[in-house]
Amino acid sequence: MKSKTLPGIALSMAAGICWGFSGTVGQYLFTTYNMDAGWLTIIRLIVSGILLLLIALLRRDRALKTIWQTRKSALHLVAFGIVGLMMVQYGYMQAIYYSNSGTATAIQYSGEALVLIYSCVVGRRLPKIAELIGLFLALLGIFLLATHGDIHNMILSTNGILWGIIAAVALMLYTVIPGNLVRTYGSSVVTGYGMLIGGVVLAFLLRFWNLPGVYEPGALSGLGAVIVIGTVAGFSLYLTSIAWIGPLKAGLIASIETVAAPMFSRLWLKTSFAPMDYWGFALILVMVVLLAVPELRASRISKANNRL
Repeated sequence: MKSKTLPGIALSMAAGICWGFSGTVGQYLFTTYNMDAGWLTIIRLIVSGILLLLIALLRRDRALKTIWQTRKSALHLVAFGIVGLMMVQYGYMQAIYYSNSGTATAIQYSGEALVLIYSCVVGRRLPKIAELIGLFLALLGIFLLATHGDIHNMILSTNGILWGIIAAVALMLYTVIPGNLVRTYGSSVVTGYGMLIGGVVLAFLLRFWNLPGVYEPGALSGLGAVIVIGTVAGFSLYLTSIAWIGPLKAGLIASIETVAAPMFSRLWLKTSFAPMDYWGFALILVMVVLLAVPELRASRISKANNRL
């Protein structure tokens, strides 16, 4: 297993970079082609879901059938697809549309703080000091991104903040809803079905047939990059890294997305960021680390005790 540690780290970093690049491509599609965020999200979810399920089919994954054999798992999967995947993807793309990929990614990652609050409520415990500091940093990071430190001067639009918060809440739900589904049926099948379900439901909610589609070659190439690089490759790399180094380390390392998204946005699309923006990005990244370290330490102690 030790021989796979470095490759696992590399794969989780690659996954975060893929996701950061995908968000920047989304920003490019919005600014260059005025692509509708709903249209983009629907195509991304449905096509990505089909591709992931085809991969599972080629692997002859029995979970493709067994996940539907109990009512509880089926309902759980549908809820995950709609409340989790559909909302996190649509909220994230809308946040990018009204702001930029770097800012939207940072605000979305504040959902990790909401996961902390949820775990404290469910576990009936008070947050640890490191967790309280992480929660404070998340709120401070969002404040700096939204106002640049001046409460009377809103830098982000109301829609940008609102959709970013929706994406953060959806990230929390996306994290806590699957639970036993992933452990029982595997991430590929659960994610594939979830994306397909979320995409189909969103298509009906937004009346996909009435949305203005963009079919220019450059736009379709960008859409393909979002699907292949940001979804299929990103999730495949991430799931492999989980198998090699565990979900805690993989999730922590993949948070490099909060650095990659603004970097791509700045270098490629020439998006301008103020010093306060960089402070906001940094604070939210530190928050992710602070929330992950106690769990990593507990995991190491548990493994050590199991060896005794």
